[in-house]
Amino acid sequence: MRNDIPALRRRLLKWYRHHQRHLPWRETDDPYAIWISEVMLQQTTVKTVLPYYDRFLKRFPDLKHLAQTDLQDVLKIWEGLGYYARARNLHRAAQIVRHHHGGRIPSDINDLTKLPGVGDYIAAAVSSIAFNHASAVVDGNVKRVLARLDLIPSPVNRSTSHKVFQTAASKLLDPKQPGTFNQALMELGALLCTPRRPRCEDCPIQMHCRAYTDGVVVDYPKRIKKAPVPRHRVSVGVVFKNGRVLITRRKLEGLLGGLWEFPGGRIESGESPQEACIREIREEVGLNVQVDSFLTRIRHAYTHFKIVMDVYCCHVTSGRIKLNGPTDYRWVNLADLSDYPLPKANHKFIHLLKNE
Repeated sequence: MRNDIPALRRRLLKWYRHHQRHLPWRETDDPYAIWISEVMLQQTTVKTVLPYYDRFLKRFPDLKHLAQTDLQDVLKIWEGLGYYARARNLHRAAQIVRHHHGGRIPSDINDLTKLPGVGDYIAAAVSSIAFNHASAVVDGNVKRVLARLDLIPSPVNRSTSHKVFQTAASKLLDPKQPGTFNQALMELGALLCTPRRPRCEDCPIQMHCRAYTDGVVVDYPKRIKKAPVPRHRVSVGVVFKNGRVLITRRKLEGLLGGLWEFPGGRIESGESPQEACIREIREEVGLNVQVDSFLTRIRHAYTHFKIVMDVYCCHVTSGRIKLNGPTDYRWVNLADLSDYPLPKANHKFIHLLKNE
């Protein structure tokens, strides 16, 4: 165990007091607002989160407002932020807190982890920052700092390594100022101890860093090489009828759960994009359509795969709506599409429909 931990804590906290970014969730002690920020910041940059955080709290200023609202309103506010399971879990967790915790976000880390979407990281962050409990947070920034500080060989992207980093973070944690210390460690990783070109010359705990002392900073953290991201070909149809277009709602579970979209799906082997469009619409909603024109080709990246999407404009030739997969449908005017939460890939071509 390190014998320089007290000095490391003092230097890191002093640096944080002078160099931290002024972010809205750091200017409140409201557990609800802190919880919202931590959920949004999962796998998302601060720059991206800032406008969403502001809009979300204006629309849902407290837990009661969030718990009472319809899920579609939550998804609409969340639209474009991605990882929509976060929004669905947040909404469900708010309802649980309202009915089982008297509307007060629990301070106990064990109670927090029982809420939907609240894992070890969010529970530790809310517990320490909002309630000053001694719970060490471990995110990507923290893992990187710890790996360099102590030359930890465990790969940061291997799930079995988490316990190693959790133990290291818990030993470093300042029990008197756990929330501030957690934020300081994360801020160090975000601003100075970056993945590429770390600013070691400005680091307040440089003298405590074994990777810096040994001249091997660029070799840490260790990572397992990932397989190439697969690419899928997809075909989508914008079905027109009496001046309106058809959208369907995805199941609540899984990728993009609860969002509305234009019907379509993967192109099968030996199938043309146009044939796939016709087949997918028939299978999903029971309508036979004729393709009128090719609208555009969209490229979009998700976390674990990429898609190339061919988009067609169609009209109905026969059939009645019979859903097989989607949970709901609407025929909507183009001007009203903005009322519905839609995937970002769909937003990339909606503006082109005005000319159709």
